Amino acid sequence: MKVDVLLGLQWGDEGKGKVVDVLTPRYDVVTRFQGGPNAGHTLEFNGEKYVLRSIPSGIFQGGKVNIIGNGVVLDPLLFKQEAEALAASGHNLKERLYISKKAHLILPTHRMLDAAYEAAKGAGKIGTTGKGIGPTYTDKVSRNGVRVGDVLHNFQEKYAAAKAKHDAILRSLNYEYNITDLEKEWFDAVEYLKSFTLIDSEHVINNYLIEGKSVLAEGAQGTMLDIDFGSYPFVTSSNTICAGACTGMGVAPRNIGEVYGIFKAYCTRVGSGPFPTELFDETGEELCVKGHEFGSVTGRKRRCGWIDLVALKYAVMINGVTKLIMMKSDVMDEFETIKACVAYDMNGEEVTGFPFEIDDTVKPVYVELPGWKTDMTKMQSEDEFPEEFNAYLSFLEDELGVPIKIVSVGPDREQTIERYTED
Repeated sequence: MKVDVLLGLQWGDEGKGKVVDVLTPRYDVVTRFQGGPNAGHTLEFNGEKYVLRSIPSGIFQGGKVNIIGNGVVLDPLLFKQEAEALAASGHNLKERLYISKKAHLILPTHRMLDAAYEAAKGAGKIGTTGKGIGPTYTDKVSRNGVRVGDVLHNFQEKYAAAKAKHDAILRSLNYEYNITDLEKEWFDAVEYLKSFTLIDSEHVINNYLIEGKSVLAEGAQGTMLDIDFGSYPFVTSSNTICAGACTGMGVAPRNIGEVYGIFKAYCTRVGSGPFPTELFDETGEELCVKGHEFGSVTGRKRRCGWIDLVALKYAVMINGVTKLIMMKSDVMDEFETIKACVAYDMNGEEVTGFPFEIDDTVKPVYVELPGWKTDMTKMQSEDEFPEEFNAYLSFLEDELGVPIKIVSVGPDREQTIERYTED
């Protein structure tokens, strides 16, 4: 068997959680392979709304194994809050959620470091969520991290050593803080974490493949936030692309199967960083309001704009996408005209390949297509799609060279339409 990978192709917030929930019945195992609790995956079904930050989105489908992989950074306190909220709503996690011993822990001082570093950047700040993600990954690559498996071996000693290093850095930054209460809660959460099954996830996942079980890998954030290939330095601290599934789970590249790439019918971004198609007019505000574009974890308002096909084609290439999934089509139901960026104007030259660096001087080159002016939220099949919407889909498929397999017409699990079902 192969591992199918599902990931975002834009700047995050594409709707990955909903799609994982929809696809989970076809898989035996769902695993998160990177990222931390700064990314919230929102799911809606049966009139309820859930936001998952660290736990895989397959947790709501009974009988499925869910794994937090080694590429994830985990905050025990936020994990405990998330897990207890799910347990209170009737979802038993301890029987089917496993956690990699090699995942790194976000310590209380990592949060302090995050705030201190961001404050020191001043006007050049990245727009971090302040959850300690970046400092945790920094410790990981500098070989100073504390891992989940460490809670079982000399943990107090390892924690104290890491905290001492952080204290020294924070003092050098003249950052004042008090984590006494936070630390107590955090250690209580570590005890809670130890009540779950902690595993050598690379062995477990590969054994599942040998046994013929199907695995779905769930990414966090989006391709354009990848530490290597995103709009650096305004990126996250991990590899959000398909290759990150190999290192974040311990599976060989030859064991990757389908690559599902998710994108919105338009584009959004949270925090700082370049965004060539961003709209500052009524249209941008309309996309924000109709799309409910506010962060599921932070509540921050998202910046909105037309779809960027220069960046999207780049993301399709980098990830080797085999099937596309378009989200939030319904948000654009009332527009007379739809725009799509097909090139960048850079100092008077049209560029169609995503460049080394983009900044505020990059101007989008648009093509215009007619809107569909139809309420699509209650549609059940592609046979009901209006002609103009089909034309938009065909245009995108021609530009991207990959079929759009799934179209979402609303936030609920049921508002999901599969295409090419004859295949």
